Amino acid sequence: MSMSLAASLRTKLKLQDNDIVAIILPNVPEYPCALLGVMQAGCIATTANPAYNSDEIQRQLEMVKVKAVIASNFSYPRIVQALKNMKKNVPVILIDNEVPEGAIKFAELAEDLNIDINCLKSIQRSSNDVAVIPFSSGTTGLPKGVVLTHGNIVSTGQAISLSEVVAIEETTETYQAVLPAVLPFFHIFGLSIVMLNQMYMGVKLVTMPMFKPELFLEVLVKYKASCLFCVPPMAVFLGKHPAVSPQHLQYLENMICGAAPLAETDVQALSAKNKNIIIRQGFGLTETGGAATIGHRRDTNHASVGHTLSCSEIKIADLNTGEALGPGQEGEIWVRGSNVMRGYFDNPEANAETFSPGGWFKTGDIGRYDDGKYLYITDRLKELIKVKGFQVPPAELEALLRTHPKVLDCAVIGIPDTIQGEVPKAFLVPQPGQSVSTEEVKEYVNAKVTSYKKIKEVQLVDSIPKNPAGKILRKELKQKYS
Repeated sequence: MSMSLAASLRTKLKLQDNDIVAIILPNVPEYPCALLGVMQAGCIATTANPAYNSDEIQRQLEMVKVKAVIASNFSYPRIVQALKNMKKNVPVILIDNEVPEGAIKFAELAEDLNIDINCLKSIQRSSNDVAVIPFSSGTTGLPKGVVLTHGNIVSTGQAISLSEVVAIEETTETYQAVLPAVLPFFHIFGLSIVMLNQMYMGVKLVTMPMFKPELFLEVLVKYKASCLFCVPPMAVFLGKHPAVSPQHLQYLENMICGAAPLAETDVQALSAKNKNIIIRQGFGLTETGGAATIGHRRDTNHASVGHTLSCSEIKIADLNTGEALGPGQEGEIWVRGSNVMRGYFDNPEANAETFSPGGWFKTGDIGRYDDGKYLYITDRLKELIKVKGFQVPPAELEALLRTHPKVLDCAVIGIPDTIQGEVPKAFLVPQPGQSVSTEEVKEYVNAKVTSYKKIKEVQLVDSIPKNPAGKILRKELKQKYS
């Protein structure tokens, strides 16, 4: 199917090398075909959340100058609105059996058995060519396109497939590991670590368009899931929710948690339901191809995010000088290696800020390592709020808040949440002489953003603490109002 799709993109839609195709899909069986087909066509994929509203879709499509879109009826009205706002007419391919007038049916491209695939022979791609541009907010600011090459993706996949790291047993004629693919494929964790790497390993993926607790538990038992890649809210649900019994976890052998730190108490809750599960944590970013460290197969140090991948180097850098620090000393985590992105798409300012001399990528996370070379995440320099493992940039919500006519100044921080990890909280300074209700502001902003970006709390304050350069002092806000 992917080769037929690739040939159709080249011959029917006349796409060329390095044209960018947006994939705006939930986790469905067609997703790997769409992604691989785009790559085989010599094009570049950019992935987006299918729940995005039209403004969020428009921002991404405009930024990368998209030439085609692969989506479903679920997102189609918002994609049409985004393209209308852009005054662009690009082909929209839908995976559904019934598609609106003007859209192209995915099956007509991917299941065309008469298409001549010989046109693909002339396409030459190397490890240095760009494969995919997922989006990340980096350490601060609005979402940016992360330029990942074929070499970046392959390098990460090879490193997490080594015998001391790999989370699954090798596929044979009589055995195939099963993995519920619930982490979204548009996110680097789901795209690189789950979909591409696990397919390469021969794993059976059971695609789930979204996390629904009852369905998730049913999949674990029905398909005898032996491995699970998850984010902390899922791990907390499995370990602590009364509806989850040891029987639900009876087939699980390996669990790897990433995107945000998992507390050791949560690991203990999981182990109480099945002591045989090997539970590990990993650390990575979109900018590092999804991974930079991971616990080894027999590690029992659950407080750590594991060891540096074979494709990476990690440096704990002094916050003032950038000099390398030794064991037990806290500093910013810098990463360098073949898994690290080429840079942010068309954003030289962000690249200059993010990369240090010598090619080190500054993660914005604070950490330390011990004498055993285990890495620990202890704090975060960056301002991002991690909601269910998704990145929520405060700057995006603050920009929306400032458009409210009754808001003079504002700031957004992340506050702890037992289910979602963190949720956004807004602090507002009303315009002089204006009376504004917190509910009014919440409704105003939350109507304009996707579900995980919604503001949970609003608090009115007299002023927003800032440094002399005007930068919001978020740590001071947290200390003052926590």
